[in-house]
Amino acid sequence: MKHNVKTIQNMRDNQEIITMLTAYDYPTAKKVNDAGIDMILVGDSCAMVVHGHPNTLTATMDMMVLHCGSVARACDRTMVIADMPFGSFQYGVEETMRNAARFVTEAAVDGVKFEATHNHIEKTKAVVEMGIAVVGHVGLHPQAIGALGGLKVQGKDVATARKVVSESLALQEAGVFAIIFEAVPAKLAAYVTQKLRVPTISIGGGPGCSGQLLVTPDVLGLFDRFTPSFAKKYQDMGTLMLNTFKQYAEEVRTGVFPGEEHSYKMSDEVLETIEQEFGKI
Repeated sequence: MKHNVKTIQNMRDNQEIITMLTAYDYPTAKKVNDAGIDMILVGDSCAMVVHGHPNTLTATMDMMVLHCGSVARACDRTMVIADMPFGSFQYGVEETMRNAARFVTEAAVDGVKFEATHNHIEKTKAVVEMGIAVVGHVGLHPQAIGALGGLKVQGKDVATARKVVSESLALQEAGVFAIIFEAVPAKLAAYVTQKLRVPTISIGGGPGCSGQLLVTPDVLGLFDRFTPSFAKKYQDMGTLMLNTFKQYAEEVRTGVFPGEEHSYKMSDEVLETIEQEFGKI
C-alpha cells in the first residue's frame, strides 16, 4: 500500500522511526521502494550529484519535473516528495502554487518540499490549501548558500536557534505534514521535535527526530567531491564501479569480451545466401 500523509503521521504517533532517502532516477527509486524505505525526496541536490554543478542553485523546474516523474513511476509503496528548486517559490504566491501543481500533474509526486522561511509561510499555506501535501525545511537552507557564506550549521547560537524554533512552529500552523531539520544541533532538533505535532526528519539533525534522511549517492559512496559530516557511507560503490569499468575496458581490448555466449547466432545457409547476393569478403 502506498504511503501517504496519514501513514507518516501514524508512524510518528506510534513512535516508529521514519526512513527517507533521495533518488533521482527510476532504477534507484525502484530499489529504494523495494527496500521498504518510507519516503523519497527528489532533492535539488541532483544539480550537484547528478549534473555536476557546484551547488543546488542551478536546478530548474524542468530538470526537477523530469527527475520526479522517473522516480514516481518506480514507487508503489514509498511516498515521493518533490523538492521545489531555487526560483520556483521565491517570487509570489501564484507562481509558487503553479509550480507545485506542475509536480503533481506532470510528475505525479505525492507532495512537495521547499526551504520556506518566515517570508514564505503564506506560500506554504496556499499550497497546502490547494490540497497538496507539503514538507517544510528548517535549519540549513542550501539555496541560501550565498547569503549564509557557505553550508554552515544553524542553531548553535541564540539567534539562529530561535529562527529554527519559530519557523518550525509557523510551518506547522501553515499546514505542513512533516519538517526536515538540516544541519541543526541534535539537542535543538530533539527539543523542537517534542514541541511539534508533526513528524520531523533529520538530515544532520541528530537521533532525536521522528525520522532520518540521507542523500543516496553519499550512502553508496558515489559522490566523492565532498561528504557532509552527518552522512554515513554504507558502501564504496564508486570504487566498485571504477574497477568494473576498468575490467570491462581490459576485456574488450584483449578480446575476452564479447564471447560466444554474448553473440547472436545465424545459420551457415543464411550467410552463404548473403555472400552469393553481395559477394564474399
